[in-house]
Amino acid sequence: MIRDIIAYGVKSGWKVHDASQLSSDMHIDADVAIVGTGAGGGTAAEILSAAGLRVVLIEEGPLRSSSDFHMLEREAYPQLYQDSAARKTKDKGITILQGRAVGGSTTVNWTSSFRTPPETLAYWREQYGLPGYTPETLAPWFAMMERRLNIHPWAKAPNDNNDVLRRGAAKLGILTEVIPRNVKGCWNLGYCGMGCPTNAKQSMLVTTIPSALERGAVLLTRARAERLVFDGAKITSLRVRALNAGGITTSPYSVTVHARHFVLAAGAIGSPALLLRSALPDPYERVGKRTFLHPVVLSFATMPEAVNGFSGAPQSIYTDHFLHTQPLDGPIGYKLEVPPIHPVLAATTLIGFGESHTRLMNELTHGQVIIALMRDGFNEHSQGGSVGLHADGSPLLDYPITDYIWEGARRALLTMAQIQFAAGARSVLPMHEDAVPYHSLNAASKAIEAFPMQILRTLVVSAHVMGGCGMGNDPKQSVVDGNGAHYHAENLSVFDGSIFPTSIGANPQLSIYGITARNATRLAEQLTGRPALRPLDSVS
Repeated sequence: MIRDIIAYGVKSGWKVHDASQLSSDMHIDADVAIVGTGAGGGTAAEILSAAGLRVVLIEEGPLRSSSDFHMLEREAYPQLYQDSAARKTKDKGITILQGRAVGGSTTVNWTSSFRTPPETLAYWREQYGLPGYTPETLAPWFAMMERRLNIHPWAKAPNDNNDVLRRGAAKLGILTEVIPRNVKGCWNLGYCGMGCPTNAKQSMLVTTIPSALERGAVLLTRARAERLVFDGAKITSLRVRALNAGGITTSPYSVTVHARHFVLAAGAIGSPALLLRSALPDPYERVGKRTFLHPVVLSFATMPEAVNGFSGAPQSIYTDHFLHTQPLDGPIGYKLEVPPIHPVLAATTLIGFGESHTRLMNELTHGQVIIALMRDGFNEHSQGGSVGLHADGSPLLDYPITDYIWEGARRALLTMAQIQFAAGARSVLPMHEDAVPYHSLNAASKAIEAFPMQILRTLVVSAHVMGGCGMGNDPKQSVVDGNGAHYHAENLSVFDGSIFPTSIGANPQLSIYGITARNATRLAEQLTGRPALRPLDSVS
């Protein structure tokens, strides 16, 4: 029987408050208030509480645990994702998968864990004045979090969905590698995106957050951080609105949080939105700007053998060949991976209607999908998007897809078709509304070259949001410095992927873990006046 870590902890006396159950207003005092419980918030909570600081975590989503994870899409998407896994950009051109529960996206991601690529760090040093961001100085922090979260290359054989990528690439002379995953005792079920029912995924939900709660941290769930109150020099309080049990509409009650220091870790859409709602000083209008995705295009193949892409580790094989062959400031490069193929996710993603869609769904067990994650943010034609606010204060991401991205998308569709046919595909269907299943590479190539690359005709998705509170040494260009400290509020830090000046060209969770570990350790030393635990004394 799987032990429910969360249920056991709550029963043992953890300080967990569900704001939907409030019957009056509430006040909380802490040393550090952290908005968000994902990769940044969870990592920071453990480090700061271990330093003896009183920590409160504020989470908009619910607290769910292994007992609630039934490997059912119809339950998981409404409960654990922003907008029931259907968050859209302003023009509806990109669908974004983001977590919305305790643990954030770490609770529902597919466990792929990569260090920040050296070429990305070099660009940050050169363009944004971040000399401390080298592979050597960050390596101890990455290593610390890899140990903490049991991150290792996946040791088992890839499932057939991943193996198609490996086989096809090998036939074309393209190097593939094994993906490191943050799992411990994994059952190889394949339902990571619905919450891990065995607690094998070493997400914040089962690692750092329980650790912080054991040290006396307070967790407030179904609570929407609405506004930071600023006195001209520092943040004096955080105003939080309780949500109802469904987590959508607000209740009549509010929570006021007082703290010595405030940390934003609400993600690269949520953190800029909170700063905008709070009307903090932003003299150079940098908040929300240069928000980046890895825009993703997809290719669906029908294989002669059953693939059963819903079973087994979702992601275990990748290739960076098409990143390494493109200079950072040249045509956009892309990383190739595969996604899991679950029925609801597939049905809402596959193109077509009626009979054509039915045929695809009937072939789902033989379906194989490759995705291309495009590395945005390193070119003058690659400015990303911007986070703004709806009239009600909720966030809105505007992300125009430029010709620069479309050119890369066309190349990526062709690449994926080549790999799938090399692996023996019977047919390949690029995810474009003008496409039909093609039974030869020649036919697919001609069609891809002729596609009009436009929003809503070309399927584009993403699960990685970065930037919007970019870090750098120049306040005219950046929102925070290299330690995540806000330039215009002395007791405010940002510890999440929103501080990345560009996208990174890799799944971002380990980058957030390692960089947050570095910055949260420095904050702990600043607030306590004593050395905090460091992975190596030589870290700068």
